[in-house]
Amino acid sequence: MPTSPALEALDQRRSVPSKQLGEPGPDEATLLRMLQSAVRVPDHGKLVPFRFLRIAGDARHALGEFLAARTLQRDPQAPPAAVEKDRLRFSHAPVVVAVVARIQAGHKVPEQEQLLTAGCACFALLQAAQALGFGAQWLTAWMAYDPEVVRLLGLGPDERIVGFIHIGTAKTDAPERDRPDPRSLLSDWAP
Repeated sequence: MPTSPALEALDQRRSVPSKQLGEPGPDEATLLRMLQSAVRVPDHGKLVPFRFLRIAGDARHALGEFLAARTLQRDPQAPPAAVEKDRLRFSHAPVVVAVVARIQAGHKVPEQEQLLTAGCACFALLQAAQALGFGAQWLTAWMAYDPEVVRLLGLGPDERIVGFIHIGTAKTDAPERDRPDPRSLLSDWAP
């Protein structure tokens, strides 16, 4: 079956581990171009239930210091390696974009659909980064759900982090992994 460049781009998508991302990262114009593509997601009700928060430069290291302290606050017996891992989480990729879901509770558009739209923005941002020659990885981990991290990042009461998108130049080729066979996931419904 013939293929198209768009399908080839989808088929070639790979996550580059954040530890394998380095300089250079996208400049302002390039990041805005990525975000231009990332906002073109299904959005029932045209709510735009997401926003982007850039974490770059020294802000990455400040967040890492906060995470290390928070790790010890959450678990005073945390091993030094775990504390250091959290300290360095945001130090590898030159740009991290937190995709923040802005949920309108009680709206006719269900909260789950709003959350899925924000998740689609994460995926579209990954695709845009790769299309422009960058490596990227979508991560969450405990800090995406921690109330003190959420407070530090300035999120409102109806906001939540759906992903930290780490973006930079891949230091090595992105690893491939086994993918599911779509035939095993497809079934037919009949009345």
